Amino acid sequence: MRAQRITEHGGPERLDWAEVEEPRPGDEALLVEVAAAGVNFIDTYHREGRYTVALPFIPGVEGSGTVLEVGARVADFAPGDRIAWCNAPGGYAERVAIPAARAVHVPDGVPDDLAAAVLLQGFTAHYLAFDTFPLTAGDTCLVHAGAGGVGLLLIQLATAAGARVHATTSTDEKAALAASAGAVAVHRYEGFADAIRQYEGKERPLDVVYDGVGATTFDEGLSLIRPRGLMALFGASSGPVPPFDLQGLNANGSLYVTRPSLGHYIATRRELDARARDVFGRIDAGTLDVRVGARFPLADAADAHRALEGRATTGKVLLLP
Repeated sequence: MRAQRITEHGGPERLDWAEVEEPRPGDEALLVEVAAAGVNFIDTYHREGRYTVALPFIPGVEGSGTVLEVGARVADFAPGDRIAWCNAPGGYAERVAIPAARAVHVPDGVPDDLAAAVLLQGFTAHYLAFDTFPLTAGDTCLVHAGAGGVGLLLIQLATAAGARVHATTSTDEKAALAASAGAVAVHRYEGFADAIRQYEGKERPLDVVYDGVGATTFDEGLSLIRPRGLMALFGASSGPVPPFDLQGLNANGSLYVTRPSLGHYIATRRELDARARDVFGRIDAGTLDVRVGARFPLADAADAHRALEGRATTGKVLLLP
């Protein structure tokens, strides 16, 4: 079979479309024919070496497909089942062995591409809106990168919870997407804090900031949060946030800062299944719109990485074998 393999860290050119040995599922795993693989910033971090992985390495932490074979100790899945998964490596391949504990069944009403598009980013938006800071009617929040994969889903979930949502984007096209998802106001990154203050008529109008951008937005976002509000830093597409003096949280109103990651919010089978039921249920009911912004052949994964890192995409980017 063929897969995208990394043998040396670096830029997108380090992705090597190569013939590799077909994986074999262990006793608690599934062998899956990949239908679609999601492209995420964590894949670029693995490629760059920002997140340490042993080489050679096949990137891709989410996808969807059909079960070909089940391990001896797997009880809840069978050959022919349609599944999706996240937080399991190796998805940039024609076939992959997935731990059964990371897989969920895909309902009949959800096509393979949407199943692959929604798990990592949809689950991230879900835990941010309902667990990291449980939004309720009357809350005001900011979603950075509002036209990105997480951003568009998070805006919809926050709006459904009754929150008033501000968003940031880099272009008029992206601003229109964020507004259509439910944002009451969409701002450019430059000067976004002043624009939000002017819109809300308050110095610190936000209950929570959801920041997946990092270095270029963090400090300005902190300045908008009300006393005892929360900064949820869940990504770093512009680079990691430098170390900062925690006394600044006190000076700015006893603020909270958290750096969540998805694995801790789907750590149990019960929580994984509950998120899957809610997210897939909203898609099936037509109340959560999943935007697939670009589809690339699996062989062209390097181009997908360039588009993602160049902020040339909206919504979800998929690789199709």
